Amino acid sequence: MTEAAASAATLDAVDAWWRAANYLSAGQIYLLDNPLLREALAPAHLKPRLLGHWGTTPGLNFLYAHLNRAIVAHDVSVLYVAGPGHGGPGLVANAWLDGTYSEVYPAIGQDADGMRRLFKQFSFPGGIPSHVAPETPGSIHEGGELGYSLAHAFGAAFDNPGLIVACVVGDGEAETGPLATSWHANKFLNPVHDGAVLPILHLNGYKIAGPTVLARIPRAELAALMTGYGYEPFFVEGDDPRAMHRLMADTLDTVLARIRAIQAEARSAGFGGRPRWPMIVLRSPKGWTGPREVDGKPNEGTWRAHQVPIGAMERDGHLALLDTWLRSYAPAELFDEAGAPRAALRALAPSGTRRMSANPSANGGALLRDLVLPDPAQFALDVGAPGALRAESTRVQGQYLREVMRANMHNFRLFSPDETTSNRWDAVLEVSQRCSVAEILPGDEHIAADGRVMEMLSEHQCQGWLEGYLLSGRHGMFSCYEAFIHIVDSMVNQHAKWLKAAAAIAWRRPVASLNYLLSSHVWRQDHNGASHQDPGFIDHVLNKKAEIVRVYLPPDANTLLAVTDHCLRSRNRINVIVAGKQPAEQWLDMAAASAHCARGIGVWEWAGSAGAHEPDAVLACAGDVPTLEALAAAQLLYEHFADLKLRVINVVDLMTLQPPHAHPHGLPDPAFDALFTVDKPVVFAYHGYPALIHRLTYRRSNHANLHVHGFREEGSTTTPFDMTVLNGIDRFRLFAAVVERVPALAPARAAARQFVAARLDAHRRHIEQYGIDLPEILAWRWKGAGP
Repeated sequence: MTEAAASAATLDAVDAWWRAANYLSAGQIYLLDNPLLREALAPAHLKPRLLGHWGTTPGLNFLYAHLNRAIVAHDVSVLYVAGPGHGGPGLVANAWLDGTYSEVYPAIGQDADGMRRLFKQFSFPGGIPSHVAPETPGSIHEGGELGYSLAHAFGAAFDNPGLIVACVVGDGEAETGPLATSWHANKFLNPVHDGAVLPILHLNGYKIAGPTVLARIPRAELAALMTGYGYEPFFVEGDDPRAMHRLMADTLDTVLARIRAIQAEARSAGFGGRPRWPMIVLRSPKGWTGPREVDGKPNEGTWRAHQVPIGAMERDGHLALLDTWLRSYAPAELFDEAGAPRAALRALAPSGTRRMSANPSANGGALLRDLVLPDPAQFALDVGAPGALRAESTRVQGQYLREVMRANMHNFRLFSPDETTSNRWDAVLEVSQRCSVAEILPGDEHIAADGRVMEMLSEHQCQGWLEGYLLSGRHGMFSCYEAFIHIVDSMVNQHAKWLKAAAAIAWRRPVASLNYLLSSHVWRQDHNGASHQDPGFIDHVLNKKAEIVRVYLPPDANTLLAVTDHCLRSRNRINVIVAGKQPAEQWLDMAAASAHCARGIGVWEWAGSAGAHEPDAVLACAGDVPTLEALAAAQLLYEHFADLKLRVINVVDLMTLQPPHAHPHGLPDPAFDALFTVDKPVVFAYHGYPALIHRLTYRRSNHANLHVHGFREEGSTTTPFDMTVLNGIDRFRLFAAVVERVPALAPARAAARQFVAARLDAHRRHIEQYGIDLPEILAWRWKGAGP
């Protein structure tokens, strides 16, 4: 760097900012009134419930103050990601100090009354959470759950060449599995076209009630660990503020010089190998600058400082101790008569969008640009007659995504834990490779430093990368085996909560949806066995708010194309698409598929025999394999009962089953009754757990006549059709279920039972002898809705 080292006067200003942020942070935890302590502190000035987390906050404020100085000195754009999310009062305090908070929340001005409002709202009914949340300007990271900060940081840095993401990793957070694997994200960051991530491991020594792992290993061992991860570690350690200010300022100057040099070389000479990016280890006392002792026990530098250092205010001496602590920051020196930060303090802040709390990447919807999307019809299959063609639906989807990638090479990426090829998205590798900036050997295929297919065998990493990528203004899609997407259940929870909260914040702009393809699904895991069989992610997602989640079960390639195009155009959603990758029957041409997907549910007239008449029974289906079995059951019914009036309904959008008050896609009762009737038997073949269909439809008038067949935790390594037999969703069981419930077919029930028993017995004997399904199953084709 050519810039001179920070002057003593500059470091005094940094210290003043730090003291102001610490004062504002403590004030949020404690004060209901008297924000500037211009009166003697009294019980009436305190909140009735003291909530918040002090321990990590002074360290976060220390880093924020120093990053402010560095941004101005080096003219860089920095996004601040706070892993210790319960340091929320610190991020709020800094956003108020630099003016952003008052810009987005005008009622909380930069004056005494605004400060009072700022204090009152924190962890208060009708106010804001105690952690860094969507309400916090400058944040893309929901801090209520630990482990995801570094993955989010790297996601934000991909395709963002002008951005440095300063990611503070708490030493408690560093013990989580998702964070531990996130250190390896540096093997995917390309300095030519990506931004930089500056990890800052904040060691303050303690979690809620005990020591942290990384704070209790020798410094040399910690340095070796970070070096082994591929970083160049710099240590800033101590508890004396003056010495720490100088050390941190010099260290930031050094690491920013390293980052600039890495990027300058790569962008001028081209990518020349994986760089060793710098990272910082900050070791400072927990609860730094707080009360050293409370009730005769050490506080600063111990686990006791984790939450509220001085808790029971009714105890003797506690009010006086709090008063002394708050006044130690000298608020009169920091804020003027009106209560605004003094001019010298404001001068430290960067201006405009250089303020970390106003960084555009923290409000990604404002940067979002629509994808250039091809017409799905270009990739549609010519199915001919329904069921005449067999194809791999997700392979067709992959061809569509190839062209999406080709047209959006700066703002679209695909993410998958080593399953892009397995789930039949191979075509995307024709336009972009798998990304890796680590060593590439001569025999490797489809791997390049500038690849846009992000694969690492960690669902946590892929999910975190994609969330960070979306929240900073880009688009993407996640392909995963259905059973293993459960690994990120909790991350999906947090993202759904973020979207819900952000939708109610006027200045937060809508972001691209979080889109999943779940393939290698439960009904085609005959070779992997029970470990790969779990369709329950659908149930998990449907516990989230209706305005956020969507679940689609396209039965063939053309419906999958229509659904994928819709999902990539959507905003602020979590879209779950479940589709098989194995060769399967194709049912609808593109026009019919588009119309069917637009409705989300509909009668397949070509598959039913009722026509315009009231049916004797309804055969419904959702999912590709259930659709196949339902149609095979319908054909059996036509072969045995020529006069049976059957209606076949296919469900693509699972949300249509709910009433409109439960979900915006829900069908009104009259429309639902027109489809499913009000009194006829309904046999429903469903992809997942049957209870979910009952849960979605229990308010409907014909619910008592609804009989759902789905996955019931049976099956292991067996044949594809046997998976349906073991779970009672096979064509023979569906055939029998209709016969048992149609009154006019009562005389035929005994014969039907014998027929079904005989076919299932033949099936069992055949697979146990030959290891494959019966020829009549393998060669089955749809013949039409007739005998």
